[in-house]
Amino acid sequence: MPRANRHFLPGQFWHLTHRCHERSFLFRFARDRRAYRRWLFEAKKRFGLCVLNYVVTSNHVHLLVQDSGEGVIAQSMQLAAGRTAQEYNQRKRRQGAYWEDRYHATAIEGDEHLHRCIVYIDLNMVRAGVVRHPAAWTNGGYREIQHPPRRYALIDLDDLSALCGFASAGAFQQTHRQWVEEALMRNERQRDERWSEAIAVGSYAFAEKIKHELALKARHRNIDAVDGTCALREPANAYTAILGGESSALKTENAGFWV
Repeated sequence: MPRANRHFLPGQFWHLTHRCHERSFLFRFARDRRAYRRWLFEAKKRFGLCVLNYVVTSNHVHLLVQDSGEGVIAQSMQLAAGRTAQEYNQRKRRQGAYWEDRYHATAIEGDEHLHRCIVYIDLNMVRAGVVRHPAAWTNGGYREIQHPPRRYALIDLDDLSALCGFASAGAFQQTHRQWVEEALMRNERQRDERWSEAIAVGSYAFAEKIKHELALKARHRNIDAVDGTCALREPANAYTAILGGESSALKTENAGFWV
């Protein structure tokens, strides 16, 4: 299966997606979803992983992160994925792959596109028909943003608020609730593959910038525009033909892009 290379850029926002092997529901039990979150928190402590939003579903995860240093994301994903798989296989006396071997990283432009990506991740389990509102899904960033835990928080609410252009966490929380309620009222529950299968999402200038950063790796990639949002595309046969739904994952030892 063709796979894109990833190219991580300091300070860049990334929407990461990692799917369980063959789309198996290996996260169907809450204890396993909590285990993945626990190892993400450990990655935050060890490597300084900057998590802005997330959702752990029954067979894949979405993470919105900011690249805070060379190798931070790759090391963090390797730790969280590896330890989660190890614990699960030992407990179940199971052998074989736990993950699709790669996670995918989509570069997200700041401002409006960052806001929209946050909401897109929040609504993942609503789109799946599991819950009617993201507040009902325990293992997601919506609840953590709106009701920050006293301990073991994955999301730094103050940093997230500032990155989204708000002077205080309270102001961001209020607007965040409005974004989600408006999206639900507009019935924005359809999957938009750009957020999880493109190399980059944002303005045309942003997509061109990312394409330039990739140089030869992006030479044959096209930039498509729909409703004012541009996406730097993967080759047409890269992911959807095999995975169907939200894209597969990209390999942690490469240096390059990516649902």
